[in-house]
Amino acid sequence: MDLFRSEPVAQPLAARLRPSNLDEYVGQEHLLARGKPLREALEQGALHSMIFWGPPGVGKTTLARLLAQFCDAHFETVSAVLAGVKEIRQAVEVAKQQAGQYGRRTILFVDEVHRFNKSQQDAFLPYVEDGTLLFIGATTENPSFELNNALLSRARVYVLKSLDEAALRKLVDRALNEERGLGKRNLRVGDEAFKMLMAAADGDGRRMLNFLENASDLAEDGSEIDVQMLQSLLGDSRRRFDKGGEAFYDQISALHKAVRGSNPDGALYWFARMLDGGCDPLYIARRVVRMASEDIGNADPRALSLCLAAWDVQERLGSPEGELAVAQAITYIACAPKSNAVYVGFKTALREAAEHGSLEVPLHLRNAPTKLMKQLGYGDEYRYAHDEPDAYAAGEDYFPEALEPRQYYQPVPRGLELKIGEKLRHLAELDRNSPRQRRKT
Repeated sequence: MDLFRSEPVAQPLAARLRPSNLDEYVGQEHLLARGKPLREALEQGALHSMIFWGPPGVGKTTLARLLAQFCDAHFETVSAVLAGVKEIRQAVEVAKQQAGQYGRRTILFVDEVHRFNKSQQDAFLPYVEDGTLLFIGATTENPSFELNNALLSRARVYVLKSLDEAALRKLVDRALNEERGLGKRNLRVGDEAFKMLMAAADGDGRRMLNFLENASDLAEDGSEIDVQMLQSLLGDSRRRFDKGGEAFYDQISALHKAVRGSNPDGALYWFARMLDGGCDPLYIARRVVRMASEDIGNADPRALSLCLAAWDVQERLGSPEGELAVAQAITYIACAPKSNAVYVGFKTALREAAEHGSLEVPLHLRNAPTKLMKQLGYGDEYRYAHDEPDAYAAGEDYFPEALEPRQYYQPVPRGLELKIGEKLRHLAELDRNSPRQRRKT
């Protein structure tokens, strides 16, 4: 027996099932169906540089290879994780040889292009501009934030979507029935088992096929892959949730907008989704406190206290007790009367403070802890509100002399702010009728 002879390693199921033409490609009908934009460009021979933006396992690399095949173009690939400017230049040289010797165009596919820094991205530009390369970049991150404007202006962005149930069903059927897949083994997957596989895959076709292949390793030929087998295999398969990535910010945005829209059910769903994806509950608790100030404010001041208490419970007790307290806070602020008056007023005051610079504090508003400061007029004519009728110094002015008084905070007619607004209108009327106004209008 030759101990040094090794058998060839079989390709993973996902690699064996890689489609050989566009008709076998699964998903992305919004781009590739007859009459859709990318399909039309291909059939008209108008191939162009492009960015594929979408989650993992939806076929970005496969589609790039099929485009090259469809257009009879040479295909070069670079991974931004491992490559640098040197590899880009090598790909450019190959492209020039292909054009000079064979008259073929070259598609340069850059996987995870968002990992290239700005200068590395700039290295593509001259060759994209002069037609040496047709550039296709793949990214899971928002191109608006991760790619420079010069590259974006030369490439069309196509958004690839997670694979839906029909697409994932096609993949499983092909894997079970095609000879290059698992067809020789005559395996079956029941409806409940398929639903479990689909939930674990979370729209990721490669992940679905990997799970199916792992399950097939445990199954006997001619048998059915059932729920019990998958439960032991899958364990706690987390849904897609890239901490700090696009999905992260999309989901916290959805949670915030559901709260703002007074929809406690939607808010609870996105809270559950983030927890299910592995998000730190303390991060959500902190954002919920922000929501209480930004979207409820003084319409219900109790909201801020309740959200702070929920944050405190999460820190003290952890999961799952803390998460229940955060859920309570989320439902409360979703149902509470809404006001962004504090948020808008504060932003306006910040903007004006920056615009007007370091305006002096009026003398009557300054403290006078020393004799010299008193001699200079600090605190002169200041009216102590508690000594005035109704503890209000009608007509007093609290703005710098160079800045006309303005109203930043404008309460909404909801919740407690309804009463606050009534009070502020009453005080404004006292100001207008006061003979002691510092500025006459």
